[in-house]
Amino acid sequence: MKTDIEIAQSAKMKHISEIAKTAEIDEEKIEYYGKYKAKIDLSLLKERQRKAKLVLVTAITPTPAGEGKTTTTIGLADGLRLLGKNAVMALREPSLGPVFGVKGGAAGGGYAQVVPMEDINLHFTGDFHAIGAANNLLAAMLDNHIYQGNALGIDPRRITWKRCVDMNDRQLRFVTDGLGGRVNGVPREDGYDITVASEVMAVLCLASSITDLKERLSNIVVAYTYDEKPVTAGQIGAAGAMTALLKDALKPNLVQSLEGTPAFVHGGPFANIAHGCNSVVATEMAMRFGDYAVTEAGFGADLGAQKFFDIKCRYADLKPSAVVVVATIRALKMHGGVPKTELNAENLDALAAGIPNLLRHVSNIKDVYKLPCVVALNRFPTDTESEVQLVIDKCRELGVNAVLSNVWAEGGKGGVEMAEEVIRLCEEESSFEFSYSLDDTIENKIDSIVKKVYRGRSAVFTPNAKKQIAKLNELGFDKLPICMAKTQYSFSDDMTKIGAPEDFDVTVRNIKVSAGAGFIVALTGDIMTMPGLPKVPAAEKIDVDENGVISGLF
Repeated sequence: MKTDIEIAQSAKMKHISEIAKTAEIDEEKIEYYGKYKAKIDLSLLKERQRKAKLVLVTAITPTPAGEGKTTTTIGLADGLRLLGKNAVMALREPSLGPVFGVKGGAAGGGYAQVVPMEDINLHFTGDFHAIGAANNLLAAMLDNHIYQGNALGIDPRRITWKRCVDMNDRQLRFVTDGLGGRVNGVPREDGYDITVASEVMAVLCLASSITDLKERLSNIVVAYTYDEKPVTAGQIGAAGAMTALLKDALKPNLVQSLEGTPAFVHGGPFANIAHGCNSVVATEMAMRFGDYAVTEAGFGADLGAQKFFDIKCRYADLKPSAVVVVATIRALKMHGGVPKTELNAENLDALAAGIPNLLRHVSNIKDVYKLPCVVALNRFPTDTESEVQLVIDKCRELGVNAVLSNVWAEGGKGGVEMAEEVIRLCEEESSFEFSYSLDDTIENKIDSIVKKVYRGRSAVFTPNAKKQIAKLNELGFDKLPICMAKTQYSFSDDMTKIGAPEDFDVTVRNIKVSAGAGFIVALTGDIMTMPGLPKVPAAEKIDVDENGVISGLF
């Protein structure tokens, strides 16, 4: 059986100009990055109107068994095109950290991939490098301002801006810099985030234009003064130069699936510490050049989908037409308490114990956000007919259809049944709602997410979080949407509480504002903004031969 990279490398790709032609994008609006990648001019957003029905692909709570959300997204778009529908997709770009760490790439899998797979998973068109450069320029200018006399009165102990690198490197989480004498800077405690955790990434993904990008960058809060006033990137004088670095990175990237479906792959903020969606401009492009725009959100629906709805849809004025919740029987059995080593055997009791996780996500889509929904059951060879039927029956009790997805093995052909159900759902009337009102208090907005989406008892705020909320109220940030920073492995803030836990509180330990991105981050549990590598990193298996052919990437 071929590996993902072998399948991708054996595919006969079309020149990207052909893909653009398929999407009816004018030649003069294309900026080529070789034969198979291109950036698309932002002027098209003003010249074309939205026409597509927007379909979100999300998933159950992640497990080590895997769910296949990106693979499903690609297979669904391919399946829609096999049915004669003009489908275009909008996906996130992979981060180098997970690629070389434990997760691997994020370009789909099997016969449902976007290509060129190696390029997309590695440097691609340089967007993440530009984001890192803009982030680190701001850090350099901030420290230089302090070194050159500190006219703004910045308290070095209250600098909130970190440098970043797009790599899993735990050694950089906490550093002391500015050492070596007076000419080498002002000594202080510092640290690094991974690039996808940078607020610059979130800003780029929510910006609708160059002007909007510059304004959002200018609003980023980087530090506080001795008298507790916020200091912004605009006050440091960095916004213009940062925008210059990001001018081309803001343009969405166009690639293709193995079956030639146009795909805008652009941006990729973490879903547990940021909003976890591809860029607004990529989604807008997909909605202008397709009749169906298929997109995805990170991790489970309690994180990625919740933020897609409550943050991205608010800012971009989007209304989804249908939602696909991806699940696997293997993952549901893990939620039912079965270890990863014992997932191949039929176990209806464990499956029944794990299904409530799926049903809670589905119920949230239907009852909280008022959107039509289908379950895509990503089938494995070890799944039995009895197990499949159990999932279908339980979903039917909620008034939702569960359809089998075989896109990993069959590409678009394996997604036709799913595509037919999505087409049907898109014709249904819906009354999309948010899970909270922006006019509510910070505490009540967070509490609404905990109660409505997580199904917990309530949000509990530490004294430190209460103090931070009072400060944000004073500074006028209280009407912003909420971005929950929470473990992806549980509805709760405790990653060990798998399945559909009951009777739990969510403790909010810290509150900070991402004023450029335009949301308040509520930090729960122990969320890492700089991951580390595992004992055996995926990087150890990656190699390249004398002809430049890469192996080991997955």
